[in-house]
Amino acid sequence: MKIALIGNGAIAKLVAQFCGARPTKYNVTAALVLPTDVTSVGAYPVVQTLAELLATKPDLVVECAGHSAVKAYGAAILNAGVNLVVVSTGSLADQTLWDEISHAAENSTAQLKLPAGALPGVDSLAAGKLAGIEHVELKSSKPPKAWAGTPAEKTHDLANITVPTVIFSGTAREAALAFPKNANVAATAALAGIGFEKTKVSLIADPSVTQNVHRLEADGAFGSLRLEIYANPSPDNPKTSHMAALSIMRLLEHEAAAIVI
Repeated sequence: MKIALIGNGAIAKLVAQFCGARPTKYNVTAALVLPTDVTSVGAYPVVQTLAELLATKPDLVVECAGHSAVKAYGAAILNAGVNLVVVSTGSLADQTLWDEISHAAENSTAQLKLPAGALPGVDSLAAGKLAGIEHVELKSSKPPKAWAGTPAEKTHDLANITVPTVIFSGTAREAALAFPKNANVAATAALAGIGFEKTKVSLIADPSVTQNVHRLEADGAFGSLRLEIYANPSPDNPKTSHMAALSIMRLLEHEAAAIVI
């Protein structure tokens, strides 16, 4: 399978290492990067335009570069008939972008694929939706330093937080748009479940945790779901979970596997 990447950071590096260790299954053809990026994090070339990336004839493009990359390239990739994996699911909280991306997927031969990331029980949540879900709530806790560079810096003294502190409470749409580098899990929960407006989200700065902790609650006709994950941060980026890259790897395994769970 020929895979192209958008991005040249921590997640791209881990995905490239995964693919490189399985050369009979995967071939990373290139990565679309910023003009300032001249060195690839993997054993493949970097390119500066989408046309150059698509010229490598990938079967699948994996976005791991943030909201702006989804907005700039998402619909065009799908319209070109190439399957697209979007890691930055929070970008899809933008209704205009969602309409554009979903329309492209529905009117092309390609699929939009959304990995679970660090969200626990995404398959159970999506299955439960078929019977009807009344309530979904996500509580995400991270060390205070992981909220640096977010709106929380303006409302809280992150360096001096000594007890678990709610830095945001609202809908999944509000969380995903206000915290684009920290709340992809909230967006994934909304997309798998009952939507951006009905999914409740709390973001918490907790000095007692060293991992990214996500607690998911859901209630509906299927019963009740209570799950939590203590996810290790990415080795190179404390704002995201290692599970973000691992979920992409699992998705790629599904693409190449004869038996899928």
